[in-house]
Amino acid sequence: MSVQERFDLSGKTALVTGGSRGLGLQMVLAFAEAGADVVIASRKLEACEEAAAAVRALGRKALPVACHVGHWGDVERLVETAYAEMGRIDILVNNAGMSPLAPSSAETSEALFDKVLEVNFKGPFRLAALVGERMVQGGGGAIINISSSGAIRPQPRFLPYAGAKAALNVMTEGFAKEFGPSVRVNCIMAGPFLTDISKAWDEASRETAPNALGRPGRPEEIVTAALYLASPQSSFTTGSVIRVDGGMA
Repeated sequence: MSVQERFDLSGKTALVTGGSRGLGLQMVLAFAEAGADVVIASRKLEACEEAAAAVRALGRKALPVACHVGHWGDVERLVETAYAEMGRIDILVNNAGMSPLAPSSAETSEALFDKVLEVNFKGPFRLAALVGERMVQGGGGAIINISSSGAIRPQPRFLPYAGAKAALNVMTEGFAKEFGPSVRVNCIMAGPFLTDISKAWDEASRETAPNALGRPGRPEEIVTAALYLASPQSSFTTGSVIRVDGGMA
């Protein structure tokens, strides 16, 4: 088999949250280039529609859906819409997230704490639970959670985010056991990447990083790990947390 054949996703349908920009958009386009149809979910429908147009330009079907993953009602509607329109989901990527900084832990409001956990853990939990169950009934699939190096390298001012991502790592192993053997559940633990959020970084942070490569990642550098976990090439990989962080110390 050629490299292209090994990672061929023809006939598959992927659902990517936070799929209209950043790492999510890179995965959406990579899955489409590999032959998959894609459901693109994020809070802003217009942004989803722009990403969907790019997928259709590659010759694949695309379904844009507005969804706030922190709200279980939105998550449930997303699942019902995706299955009604596309028939099945073979690949789920829990990518949507948020990482706001607080002045200090003591000054972290209850509303901020709850919002961070809702988007980074509560929503992905519900989405994986609903889709994973249907994947089992449909013969299998792959779930990919997008975590953060903050889960194992927490810093002050974003501890709720770090805790939520650590929970996502734990959830990965738990769901791998619950939905196996037909559904594989894995996690990409991403380091600093030059996505939209990096626009708020200072210049030094955009050029260097405290990792072995000495720099942040480019968004497209997430793609090969995602394709591996989405494709049958990772048939013996489940419950794993794969670091894509440039070698964080």
